Amino acid sequence: MCGSLYTSCKSMAGSEATTDTIAAISTPPGRGGIGIVRLSGPLAASIAVQLVHLRQPLEHGRARLADVLDSGFGNDAARIDEALVTWFAAPHSYTAEDVVEIAAHGSPVVLDLLLRRALDLGARLAEPGEFTQRAFLAGRLDLTQAEAVRDLIEAQTLTQARQAAGQLGGALSRRVAPVKQSLVELIALLEAGIDFAEDDVDVTPQAEIARRIGELTPPLAALEASFARGRIVHDGLTLAIVGRPNAGKSSLFNRLVQRDRAIVTATPGTTRDTVTERISLEGIPLELVDTAGLREGLRGHLDEAEQLGIRRSREALADAALVLIVLDATQPLNDEEHRLLEAVQGRPALVAANKSDLAEAAQAAEEIAGIPALPTSALTGDGIPALRERILVLATGGAAAEPGMLTNLRHHQAIATALAALAGAAQANLNAIPHEMILLDLYRSLWALDSLTGQTTSDDILNLIFSTFCIGK
Repeated sequence: MCGSLYTSCKSMAGSEATTDTIAAISTPPGRGGIGIVRLSGPLAASIAVQLVHLRQPLEHGRARLADVLDSGFGNDAARIDEALVTWFAAPHSYTAEDVVEIAAHGSPVVLDLLLRRALDLGARLAEPGEFTQRAFLAGRLDLTQAEAVRDLIEAQTLTQARQAAGQLGGALSRRVAPVKQSLVELIALLEAGIDFAEDDVDVTPQAEIARRIGELTPPLAALEASFARGRIVHDGLTLAIVGRPNAGKSSLFNRLVQRDRAIVTATPGTTRDTVTERISLEGIPLELVDTAGLREGLRGHLDEAEQLGIRRSREALADAALVLIVLDATQPLNDEEHRLLEAVQGRPALVAANKSDLAEAAQAAEEIAGIPALPTSALTGDGIPALRERILVLATGGAAAEPGMLTNLRHHQAIATALAALAGAAQANLNAIPHEMILLDLYRSLWALDSLTGQTTSDDILNLIFSTFCIGK
């Protein structure tokens, strides 16, 4: 770890800042309309002017037209592309270093040529996430904001993008900052009482300590509770659709994905393997898994392919976070369905009583075997909007979206540790333990909050976080 509580990893890293220049292709692999080569470091500008033939001198924050030549700048050099070159002078850049971005047409050949020349001229290839890591080490971003850069790049739904953008703007940091400030004030108060106890400075009363700790806990507890929805927004969930053959599982699956993704016929056993599709419900990523129909009574009469399909259905049922049991509302429950309903007791599950549009269908109950149920018709679409709403509530547990939610396990563990340390301090204060011992718990809580934003985060953790970024970011 990084020495004392008030010595940040960022400041330590800044005192040993590297002076090398890094380069990378910052756009996705493959062909595109535009491709960008990015450089950061003290040699970024001097390397850039040797990579391309500039039509005007570089100026901070202004794009300059340039020619990409096939080799050198001699009379025989031929232009192979045009580029826009933008220079951001230190410290007014993303990394707080000199940064140059060369935007050419997105030919992999041209981008590779520019990168190789940059490496020949003294740059080195950037490590994954190194541009953002330099921004963090320079104090341009805290660690939650740096992680948000990765989350924004990887976002697959608009809600994920909004959540990441909010965190990149400091939403999570702003929720933590007031608590951290109050905690520092309490620590300072107790430290002063200990240091000056012999100088007629009053020791902080037990009731005052309890009041201050009590004020710190609710905002952290609310932040911890936000992980219930934030984790799902970030990672998504898997929903397995299971039931007897010909109950309408594949038809409901197609209704939920809003296209004919699974083959549907009137013949039982049409689905022989699991079919998956990712959808978004109010920004929550859900992977739907359509499964083969379960029918154990005829095991000896099923061909090998259908038996394998049923086995995979049971595996999908075991692995899924959510379960949608599809029943045929025109048929009484069979033994297999009774066993299925029993197997999902205590798990997040819903029952869809399908084919409710048929005249002979019985009125669906609100619960079947203690599991919430609702009528649906994959044929007409009746009940599908209600089913989507119920799936969303089941996925989120009813937790509402809010700015600055916790979205990953590292964030949640930091807040949980801070809360546990505050609880320890409160108990120590209640038991009239000396203030020196109470301070140990308060410092532990402060360290946990600092680790959230990266002020007391070990190099190993930093390296692990930034290794998950793509090169060039």
